[in-house]
Amino acid sequence: MDHKQRLFNRLDAIAAALRDSEAALALLALGSVGRETERIDAYSDLDFFAIVQPGQKARFIENLDWLAAPIAFSFQNTVDGCKVLYEDGIFAEYGVFEPQELASIPFAPGRIVWQAEDFDASLVERGVRSAPKYALDFLLGEALTNLYVGLGRFRRGEKLAAMHLIQIHAVNQVLRLTPYIDPDQPTLRDPYADERRFEQRFPGIAASLPQFTQGYERSVESARAILAFVEAHFEVNATLKTRILELCDGSTG
Repeated sequence: MDHKQRLFNRLDAIAAALRDSEAALALLALGSVGRETERIDAYSDLDFFAIVQPGQKARFIENLDWLAAPIAFSFQNTVDGCKVLYEDGIFAEYGVFEPQELASIPFAPGRIVWQAEDFDASLVERGVRSAPKYALDFLLGEALTNLYVGLGRFRRGEKLAAMHLIQIHAVNQVLRLTPYIDPDQPTLRDPYADERRFEQRFPGIAASLPQFTQGYERSVESARAILAFVEAHFEVNATLKTRILELCDGSTG
C-alpha cells in the first residue's frame, strides 16, 4: 500500500471513530490531504479539523482514542489541538473546534471526509482568508533595514542575532517581494507561509537562495548577495545602500 492510500485510510478510520463517538459533527481534511491531493508524496502528513458538538471540545483534546491507531508521541501545541506521531510513522497535526469557533479561524478550504446529517457544511465551505498584501515600499524598507541593523549586530559580535535579521527576516521580505518580479503559480501557494513550495513556484529566483543564507559566519556575504539581488530589481535608496556596504566592509562611517 502506498503512502497516499495509508493517509486516506487513516482519515477514514478517524472519520468512523468520530461518527461512532456520537459527539462529533464533521472531519475536515486540509492541505495535501484536503483539496490538493495531487501534492501528496512520501513526506506528506495529515492535517485536519475535527468539528465537534458544543461543549465537547475538551473531551476530544484530552482523550486521543478517536485518532484510530496506536500513537508513539503526542503533545498539545495549541489550545485547539495537537501534533501526533503514530507508531506506523504517520504524522498528524489537527485542531478540534466547535461550530461557533469556525468563523474566527483562518484556514484554507478543505475536503469534508465525513459529516453528521445535521452539520451545516457552509461553516467550512468558504474561500481562503488571504494573507496580507504587503506594499512594495514596506517590503523594500524592511529588507534593507534588516540588512543594515543585522550588519551592525554582526560587527558588534552578535553573530546569531545578525544571522536571524539578515538570513531569516530580510530573506522573508525577499520572498514576499518575489511576486513583484516573477509571476506566481497560485495553485502552489500557501496563503500562510511564503516559504512553502517556493522552489517550485519561483525556480529561477530560488537558485539564488543559497547565496542569501550562507550560514552563521557568513552574514556579511549573505547581506551583499541580498542587496545585489534587491538592487537588480528595485530602486534602492543610495544613502542606505552606502551604509550597508560600509558595514559589509567593516567601516563605522
